[in-house]
Amino acid sequence: MAKEMMEFTKNNILSQAAQSMLAQSNQMPQGVLQLLR
Repeated sequence: MAKEMMEFTKNNILSQAAQSMLAQSNQMPQGVLQLLR
């Protein structure tokens, strides 16, 4: 059970991070391009 909860939490955190990255990249595409370089 603990393993499933860790997987679920990890996926949840990853999806939240991806969503916030998308939101930020929509606001400032130039800044994201600089980060990627």
